[in-house]
Amino acid sequence: MTVQDHSGFRERPQAGMSTRAKAGLVLLGFLIVAGALLFTEHQAHVLGLLIWLPLIACPLMHIFMHGGHGHHHGNGQPNDQRSV
Repeated sequence: MTVQDHSGFRERPQAGMSTRAKAGLVLLGFLIVAGALLFTEHQAHVLGLLIWLPLIACPLMHIFMHGGHGHHHGNGQPNDQRSV
């Protein structure tokens, strides 16, 4: 057997996109088309539910956006009078 010298062999950088990037673009295109078709077929249902969005948003914002009202400090004192 002969030993081949590969020292002069250089890999060319791949031109173009990787397979994973191409698959991501195909998936994105599919999701856009599927979303458009679902919206056009169910437009009456979607727009009918939008009227309830402000009513649902109020309690969700109250629960998740108030930051706990300072009840988690544990020593029974208001936030600005905590002992150091």
